[in-house]
Amino acid sequence: MTVADGDSWLGPRVLRNFLLLYGSTFFSGLGWGMVLPTIPVLAVSFDISLGAAAQTVTAWAAGRFVGTPVSGIMLDRTGPRVMMVAGAAVTSAAAVAAFASPAFGWLLLALFVIGAADAVWNLGREVAGIDLTSQNQRGRVMSGFHGVHNGGLTLGPLVGGFLTVSAGYRSVFVAYAVFAALTVFLALAVDRPARGGGGAPRPAIRTGFKGLRHWAGRLTALYHEVAPPLRRTYLILVVATCASLMFRLTLQSMLPLYAGGQLGFSPVEVGALFSISGVVVFFMIVPAGFVLDKVGRKWATVPSNVIPAVVFLLIPLTDTFFQLASLMALMGVASGLSLGCLATSTYDVAPRHARGRLQAMRRTLADLLGLGAPAGGGMLANAFNPGIPFLALTPILWLSAVLLAFVAKETLER
Repeated sequence: MTVADGDSWLGPRVLRNFLLLYGSTFFSGLGWGMVLPTIPVLAVSFDISLGAAAQTVTAWAAGRFVGTPVSGIMLDRTGPRVMMVAGAAVTSAAAVAAFASPAFGWLLLALFVIGAADAVWNLGREVAGIDLTSQNQRGRVMSGFHGVHNGGLTLGPLVGGFLTVSAGYRSVFVAYAVFAALTVFLALAVDRPARGGGGAPRPAIRTGFKGLRHWAGRLTALYHEVAPPLRRTYLILVVATCASLMFRLTLQSMLPLYAGGQLGFSPVEVGALFSISGVVVFFMIVPAGFVLDKVGRKWATVPSNVIPAVVFLLIPLTDTFFQLASLMALMGVASGLSLGCLATSTYDVAPRHARGRLQAMRRTLADLLGLGAPAGGGMLANAFNPGIPFLALTPILWLSAVLLAFVAKETLER
């Protein structure tokens, strides 16, 4: 399933495979996006607080965190097609379990499984697309994946809200199961890769202190799979991934508090701010891919850190909807430029036989460092005001931008 097989970038077989991959990508974003409007209804249905109901997102994110290292090992052993089929099938089954959950705890468990399965499917989908193209086409592939997924996430809340109002929250999970099942068939229709994973050895299971030393040694050995001139670049990509995760989570959790709580904007206006950013991201799919493949990876990675740093400095100074809307449009540009840029750069750096594990390690380490951003932001918001978390994150974004610009190597081969 590679360009080396004789197919051109727009050849009929390549195009058919991409249509299948982009279709499943849209269904993935649409499925999870539908769940978000059910959160207030879950609070009423299970007689719990809104804060407790919001832990549906935490359960899904925790599943992603656990599933990410598993996906890296699976990829290097089995290849992308098996991962796509398995991830989508488990997601469909878990969505059915969520539909039938008699208690909120069971629903959280189902969402945890969905998050883990989504991580497996996501990495398989990425590598399936990478295998279809050459190195100087990866940026457009990754940008397209993230943009189409974002389109599904943008439409999902509208569909989920309609289903919840008209048929109850359980209908959302039925629809999610159907979309995931369709994704299974789309994945089965994707051509098998010309060669499988890397045949990674199966590690022995060890626990306790010796187990920690064992796994630390394995991670160190995996890091040394990267060519020596590119190892520092890989570490900087980990730092940049952490910064990107922190600014996204901070924006999602703190902007509603700042705009709705401090400035008094209505829920419709707060939702419109996110929609403005989402629309801009969609229109950045093609430009971002062009920049990554024709100009250079740094021309996307550096601005995608600099722009949020500037916007986060300005958010606490705004007090009108127009001002915040303008800043969110800028954030859309930054998010659009970041569409897959760090993943693309990591595929440039990682050797083929270890690319799954290196991608998974980058994301897992970033999750370990970045998932505390909402909690830290909440503490700062309670102690001061919701504008302070934006200012607190700005130095991290500037540090990431400087490292990417002046220390990391440009990974696009000329």
